[in-house]
Amino acid sequence: MKNFLKISSVFSFGLILTTVSCTKLDEETFGSRSIDKGGAASASTLQGVYDQLNGQTAENNTYALQEHPTDEMMGPTRGTDWGDFGAWRKLHTHTWDPSHQQISDTWDQLNTGVYRASQVVAGSTDNSIKGQASFLRAWFMFQVVDLFGQAPFREIGGNPDDNPKVFNRKDATDFIIKDLEFAEANLSIASPGKASKAAAQALLAKVYLNRAVYSAAVVGGPYTFAKTDMDKVIEYANKVMTAGYQLAGAGQYFDNFSWDNSTKSKEIIFGIENSDTQAPGNSRNRWRMGLHYNSFGKKDQGGWNGFTTLADFYNSFEATDERRGGTYPGLTDKIGLRTGFLVGQQYGIAGAPLQERGGKPLIFTPDVNINRANESQGIRVIKYFPKPDASNNVNDDQSANDYIFLRYADVLLMKAEAIFRGGSDPLAQTSAVILNLIRVPRGASPLASVDAKAILAERGRELYYEGWRRNDQIRFGTFNDPVDQRAAKTDPSKTLYPIPQRAVDTNPNLVQNAGY
Repeated sequence: MKNFLKISSVFSFGLILTTVSCTKLDEETFGSRSIDKGGAASASTLQGVYDQLNGQTAENNTYALQEHPTDEMMGPTRGTDWGDFGAWRKLHTHTWDPSHQQISDTWDQLNTGVYRASQVVAGSTDNSIKGQASFLRAWFMFQVVDLFGQAPFREIGGNPDDNPKVFNRKDATDFIIKDLEFAEANLSIASPGKASKAAAQALLAKVYLNRAVYSAAVVGGPYTFAKTDMDKVIEYANKVMTAGYQLAGAGQYFDNFSWDNSTKSKEIIFGIENSDTQAPGNSRNRWRMGLHYNSFGKKDQGGWNGFTTLADFYNSFEATDERRGGTYPGLTDKIGLRTGFLVGQQYGIAGAPLQERGGKPLIFTPDVNINRANESQGIRVIKYFPKPDASNNVNDDQSANDYIFLRYADVLLMKAEAIFRGGSDPLAQTSAVILNLIRVPRGASPLASVDAKAILAERGRELYYEGWRRNDQIRFGTFNDPVDQRAAKTDPSKTLYPIPQRAVDTNPNLVQNAGY
């Protein structure tokens, strides 16, 4: 049964159900949207919820909001390229406002995911399907809570003319925990591309680790990390540790992100499975977004020449740390591309030096001006990478790299942090021991002791460009600190994004966040 709800197409809540893509929503002044009020949920309707994840592999929206405002990414304008009315610059400089298009699009995408998952939860009698949908609803709502601080929610089967109710941050967090507890109780081990017991446990650890942020009396802190919450982080991390996941061994860090990571990596807990013939969560954005146009050794067949890391972040790595990057078999020997951080002269096929479009040597430099950068300014980052074919061509329309949302190393780092913040580990591990379990195989020197700065730095070195840096910096109180191209400390209100103005205008239950 379908009812028709008259709404503003500026779309205060992600209710579009007739599309699966994550592209910009239609804009009309007024109109009607078909809203499915429920009914029997099946594997096919559940797949529609999984499909909503695909947009998170893009270089914009959720990913951009979590990375560009941090100390590890910026999007400089290069002549007429990457101007976009300052959208990328505003993210890095913390000067966004409620009309920022990527903020609005992210709100729509995430809330659409929540609603679609709710439809399956309400319409399913199969606890496996319901458990997967509960996990996915928690996944999307977690990001809404993290980014925006309040979460609209529409009950399935309610009056479609009613405005969605709105959970405050604390209540939304409690709702997420209940969903994840149900998922944990009703799911089993599954492929990384499906919600599983371990995925629910990993996300529960993430929620409890951030609960102090989400329950703070004042946006931006200070935060009080309750021992009971930290004990929960450790409890769920220990459960994941018994599920058979393994850290990549020495020299194998980038196997986690390769074109055959589905078989090489034992770290992937939850993500999107891709193959040579079907890649719904194509990871090509992750290498295209920073690579120069000529980076594959053939003119104008490379990347989009956009985003860079910050020199200070690059310099935080020891020279021996393999996460800093290097050669990779089947990649570097074929087209010259290296993994990790690209700085200095770049090389292509057969070691030929690459050139800018104007013929100058292509030399990536640490210095970069966010407002006026040239083609070669900025250190580029390659974490996921393409698979060249027998002719050394890169056809990445179907990239087989599985895209990762939750990874085993992250779980270990969460446990180390929870111990540092006062949690008790039945296994009697220390924060330093756990960090060294990660650092030593990566080629970094062991630590005798750790403090908050060391833990945050290690999370950055291990998880850079994986979409967690903003979340981490807020928890450690460094998000508003000055960084390259953002000289002044910003207001704590920037730890939340504004509710899109069009959403506030169409749902009176929403209240604009402080500072906007």
